[in-house]
Amino acid sequence: MKEARVQVKVPLVPRPLVKEPEEIAGFGVEKDKLASTNIRTVPDEPVTTSPRRPGSQQESAQHTAARIHIPVIELNQFRRVKRRRKRTFGRGRRWGKNNTRWQPAAAVSAVLALALLIPAILVWPRTDDPVKPIPIPPGTGSVTTPAPSPAVPVTYPEPQVRVYLSATGTTMNLPLEDYVTGVVAAEMPAEFRLEALKAQAIAARTFIVRRLAANDTSGVPSGEADVTDTVSHQVFIPPEQVKADWTRLGKAKEWEKLQQAVRESKDSVMTYQGKAITASFFSTSNGYTENAEDVWGNPVPYLQSVASPWDKNLAPGFKETITMKRNEILQKLNLGANAIPVSAQQSGGWMEVLSTTQGHRIKEMQIAGKTFSGPEVRKLLGLRSSQFSWKTDGDEVQITTYGYGHGVGMSQWGANGMAQEGHTATQILKHYYTGISFGQASKMLASK
Repeated sequence: MKEARVQVKVPLVPRPLVKEPEEIAGFGVEKDKLASTNIRTVPDEPVTTSPRRPGSQQESAQHTAARIHIPVIELNQFRRVKRRRKRTFGRGRRWGKNNTRWQPAAAVSAVLALALLIPAILVWPRTDDPVKPIPIPPGTGSVTTPAPSPAVPVTYPEPQVRVYLSATGTTMNLPLEDYVTGVVAAEMPAEFRLEALKAQAIAARTFIVRRLAANDTSGVPSGEADVTDTVSHQVFIPPEQVKADWTRLGKAKEWEKLQQAVRESKDSVMTYQGKAITASFFSTSNGYTENAEDVWGNPVPYLQSVASPWDKNLAPGFKETITMKRNEILQKLNLGANAIPVSAQQSGGWMEVLSTTQGHRIKEMQIAGKTFSGPEVRKLLGLRSSQFSWKTDGDEVQITTYGYGHGVGMSQWGANGMAQEGHTATQILKHYYTGISFGQASKMLASK
């Protein structure tokens, strides 16, 4: 149904000779009604002013009326619209007569919201734009955390070793790593695997570092050196001599391998509770190593008996038999020739084992009625090992030994066997020395 439109022309009271602005033209009309009406203003017509003549009041009134704005108000079914608003939005206070109070605040809020929203939209990052960091100008007072600098390893001076050369009676002063090179060359076959040579280098370095840390010069004839070049400490050959001899013998590759072993194990020592250990080693085990207390009388926590099955199959001197006269044995043991009864001489019962160690060596034995320890008999008779068996034939005694050395610490042939199976130097050392750790030799001696 088409809505009817009513046009009403309402004349306003004129003000003589004053042209009203458009804002005043709508004064008196209720603002709520203005929201639903269209106000059209009749455009001003040009007004000409002429001198007033007497008797022309009617003509003057006509000119004045021509200058008056005559608004035309179109009512678009105002009452229907108002009822429709009430049905849609209810009869709340905001649609009452005082609804004009919130409109300025709403307008200001809308303007502020747009002012904040438009810049945010303009700077909002797009998915295809890379996010760039915003630089912070200097001097703004902001606190920045500097990136951590890489740790620089602390270096310490290489220790020096004074070696007493027994052949000349002189003392050689040389760096620690050169000393270790001379010890490994003298103590272990050059044909051994690299990891075994590295294990030997660490053991040799640990031995001398322990003496240097304790200022131990025991066993040195002059007292002005740290160590000798004999089996009393560690066998040592000057590196220049080793290089010359091996080059002459066509062992240049072995010399390079020896240098590599010392270089790759540089400055490494074995420790226990923060101190360098007594890194004892020997050539060949009988299948086991020994507890320190069974050989030297004092227990050492890291020198405990462990299995070493590699020696039997690798070491050429694992088993050896020698023959000695009965009187020779008695003489070396400081026993008289008549110490053995005739009946015992014929039956061979003048030698008897009393007990064995955890490492399967002789702990105590009785010879001609006197008790000796296994290591003592080994030393006095010059045997290769304290595990041995014997057989008498008249006045001759055949003694068979198993292994070679005191048996405490690392077996060199066992270390080579482990290296052949793919074990590293660290694994080899941790097997033969119970519960040990590793430290830095130069650091330990620098803080002495």
